Amino acid sequence: MDVVIASLPDYLRGFGVTLILLGVSGVGALIIGTVVAAMRISPVPALRGFAAAYTEALRNTPLTLVLFFCIFVLPNLGATIPYITAACIGLTLYTSPFIAEALRSGVNGVPVGQAEAARSLGMGFGQAVTLVIFPQAFRMVIPPLVNVFVALTKNTSVAGGFFVTELFTVGKGLANAHGNAVIPVLLGVASFYLIVTIPLGLLSARLEKRWVVAR
Repeated sequence: MDVVIASLPDYLRGFGVTLILLGVSGVGALIIGTVVAAMRISPVPALRGFAAAYTEALRNTPLTLVLFFCIFVLPNLGATIPYITAACIGLTLYTSPFIAEALRSGVNGVPVGQAEAARSLGMGFGQAVTLVIFPQAFRMVIPPLVNVFVALTKNTSVAGGFFVTELFTVGKGLANAHGNAVIPVLLGVASFYLIVTIPLGLLSARLEKRWVVAR
């Protein structure tokens, strides 16, 4: 454990980058995923088709390929993007369809009468979705959404293969430098991931109890 304690500044530096990837990508994926979920239930066929194609294409594409495109292909198209920014874009795009599908499952759980009541009050599609349907859907899908963010936390490690010095990359470097202390070094890496994932699980359980919705 001496190696872990002595390398704590390195861990914290990598952990900070991981938190940046998680925070930026998480917020971006939540926004895009919500928009895509709204498009999936839109009365406009073109929007539904685009959202379905977007969801299926990205859900079935490996994260490594998405990051490769954002970090290596986009610059060849004329976009000058720092590695960490490109990694955030890739993680956002990859995560957003999973959020969209979780929300769509929540929308399917909202009673049809809720949408009919909204229409009877003169609400348009946008108002019904934002004021009536999505608030209930979000409450229903708290656990699946938290699972998506837990997966995103672990997926940030893939960015380490694309010149982003996040937590796992730091741990790999420390393990290579201290071959006699590989297990403590990796346990240190795991501990920092648990700092994020365990509170997310506790928050999920608390919100689920607080926002329980009768189906």
